[in-house]
Amino acid sequence: MTDGFDKIIEIAKAIDNDVTSYIHRNQLSLIVKKEKLIEVCRELKTNPQTSFDMLIDITAIDWLNKLPRFEVVYFLWSNAFKNRVRIKVSVEESICEIDSVCSVWESADWYERETFDMYGIKFKNHPDLRRFYMPEDYVDPDSGEPIYPLRKDFPLMGIPDSLPLPPYPEKFGEPV
Repeated sequence: MTDGFDKIIEIAKAIDNDVTSYIHRNQLSLIVKKEKLIEVCRELKTNPQTSFDMLIDITAIDWLNKLPRFEVVYFLWSNAFKNRVRIKVSVEESICEIDSVCSVWESADWYERETFDMYGIKFKNHPDLRRFYMPEDYVDPDSGEPIYPLRKDFPLMGIPDSLPLPPYPEKFGEPV
């Protein structure tokens, strides 16, 4: 492990002793407890030895058949050190929420909205959490429950009769 990675891990472990880490293709990932996310992010941003001043993106992973089901992933960049780190936080399906990092990086606003819209993960204390791409009334026609297109249990062909599909002449052998 390089000295830079060791320092990042040391700073994160000072806040959350249970932080685990791994390196893949020379990129560091930290696995942080949900309760310590804001503290770890704030420290990694403000500590002069790390200076992760830029939030590049936020996304989620739906593991479907694994517990906890979701993992929220934060991609950080340090302009001072030209270094990147990923922070991963597990989120249970039954309590599908996590604290917003908008108080640390303002750019989290739209990334969190997008993740909420596509995966249904709620970000507590977000200034304006609402759907980003899908209409607010995008719900299952049978149950009335909101649906999220990037969840692995979302139907591959979409919700029947929700949107007309484009013509598909090849299916029936008609000339194109």
